[in-house]
Amino acid sequence: MTPQEFDAFYAASFSRLTGQLYALTGNWPEAQDVVQEAFIRAWDRRRTFDPDDAAEAWIRTTARRLAHSRWRRLARGLHLAGRHHRQEPLTVEPPTEEHLMLVTALRDLPEAQRSALVLHHMCDLSVEQVAAETGASVSAVKSRLARGRTALAAELAGRTPTSEEGKLRV
Repeated sequence: MTPQEFDAFYAASFSRLTGQLYALTGNWPEAQDVVQEAFIRAWDRRRTFDPDDAAEAWIRTTARRLAHSRWRRLARGLHLAGRHHRQEPLTVEPPTEEHLMLVTALRDLPEAQRSALVLHHMCDLSVEQVAAETGASVSAVKSRLARGRTALAAELAGRTPTSEEGKLRV
């Protein structure tokens, strides 16, 4: 991939990938940081990068792994420092109230279910592609999607506005 092709790939996919990682992490600045770091790593491999060969999936997987690594380091650091108090998550104003409710509900799901739901429904990946990207079997992904949808519906049921025009559509 030439530098010009890489620039075009970056411009076409950065915002989409950041939105996807925001849905996974619930933290907009963190999502931007890990996607940017993934693109930096991809830049070093740009000569072997093929935009038609799941380059965006590679960036998304790398960014997701970076986010998990950062979370583990933070959790380990807090544990080692003896800080067992609960820290409130950073609040980021989403574009709409519905978006905030969805991200909050996703945050409450187990990570495996959240990843499966975001990759399948927000990233438009097939079940097989989600399985390949997460390293899970196809049947495990199907199970995570079914359980995740059920759990997400239950989470959202307690959060949706009562007025008809304010109902959340999933």
